[in-house]
Order: sequence, then structure tokens, then C-alpha cells
Amino acid sequence: MISIKSPAEIEKMRAAGRLTAQARKLAGSLIRPGVTTGEIDREVRKFIESHGAKPSFLGYGGFPASTCISVNEVVIHGIPGSRKLKEGDLVSVDVGAYLDGFHGDCAATFACGEISPEAKKLMDVTRQSFFEGVKQARVGGRVSDIGHAVQQYVESFGYSVVRDFVGHGVGRNMHEAPEVPNYGAAGHGARFQSGMVIAVEPMVCAGDWRVKVLSDKWTTVSADGSLTAHYENTILITDGACELLTVDENGEPA
Repeated sequence: MISIKSPAEIEKMRAAGRLTAQARKLAGSLIRPGVTTGEIDREVRKFIESHGAKPSFLGYGGFPASTCISVNEVVIHGIPGSRKLKEGDLVSVDVGAYLDGFHGDCAATFACGEISPEAKKLMDVTRQSFFEGVKQARVGGRVSDIGHAVQQYVESFGYSVVRDFVGHGVGRNMHEAPEVPNYGAAGHGARFQSGMVIAVEPMVCAGDWRVKVLSDKWTTVSADGSLTAHYENTILITDGACELLTVDENGEPA
């Protein structure tokens, strides 16, 4: 069942979303050659907990860290650890914060130092595909309208959209109904209603869309080893344009 949030719940989700976006911003500021993914994860955890919240991902389904940090061919669910970032890496950080009974969820891909023009284009297209998709997130539209717009935009650049993982509702639980694919025909799925909150998260491969999960049961890579990028925000459906909830203290997403 899809949850429609009350005005009081929406205020709490704004607070959770703002904290989550600030945590994403912090992670991005720490990305540089030589830093380990584990060091970034520890700083993000400290930041979230210092604000009276809990990292949504820590222990979720057994996940061992507070953030997912995915580098280059790793699409999602990279486990932070001893890996040192290198000049030219594309680094995707996915983070969630649980505050006052509600979750925020967001992700972005960051450049580690100077990156290639090809990597920058993939990163920029992935980010913009989110904004192309959420133009469709209006009352009366359908969930698949988002994915259709994302897929059309991404594929116009010769890239592909991951099929095995999708966006989702967000609220008291980190994953709620409905699922929000980043591909498919328009005009299908649940109708948008004011008060729905969803996470829209394009996951894009420079090559083929197929992925594989490694032996740790989490780390998900492009099957052909191609470069990948990820971008996500939690959004609120309103009577007009949707509202981004995962924005920082200045009202900006990553």
C-alpha cells in the first residue's frame, strides 16, 4: 500500500531529507586522491549521529556500513573499506539518515580530482536524467512516466539504464511502495497523488545495462566492466511541481 504523508509527517521528512543531503555533501567534500572509502564512511556516520539521527543503511539487511561508496564500474552497494581513491575515479555515494521516525535517501556521483571528458559526460547525463524524469512527477501522472523520461534521455547519449534495481517509496521505512523503475513505457503503474514521497535514482552504465552482484552479496558492478554513475533524491509529490526533500541547508541538491 502506498503511504500518503500528512503535513506533520512531511515536515519530519523535510528534516530527515535535509540532514541526508548534508551528509551527502560532506561525503563529496572528502573525496580526493589517497583518501579511503572507509574514512569517508566514518566521517559521514559521525556527522549523522551528531545530529541525533541514525544511518539508515547501517545493518540494513546486514549491510556493514553507513554509506554505499561505489567506484567506477561499481554501480551501487559498494562496501566502504581500505580502498584508496585515485585521480580520475568516479565515486558514487549513497546515504540515508533516519531522524524522528522518518528516512531520507539520496546519492550522487563525484569526481575524484581531474576526470576524463567521457567520465564527466556520464556523470552529468546521469544527474540530468533525474531532473528529466521528475518533470513527470505530477498529480494524475503515473509512476512509469518517470522511468520512460529517464530512459529516453539516457539512451539518447548512447548510455544504458540499469534494470535490476529501481527507485522506491520512502517514509517510516527506507523502502516502501511503489517501486519506481528508471525505464519502460509511460502510462503504467500507480497514479501520483499529493503527499506521496518517493526516491528517484537513475543508475546508468556507459556500456550495457546488465549488472552482476559480487561474492560479498552487495557490491554490484556493470557486467561488461563499463563506467557507471548514480544520482538520487527523495521527492514529494505536490499539486504542482514536485519538491526535492534531500536538499542541503542552502536548499540545494548535490
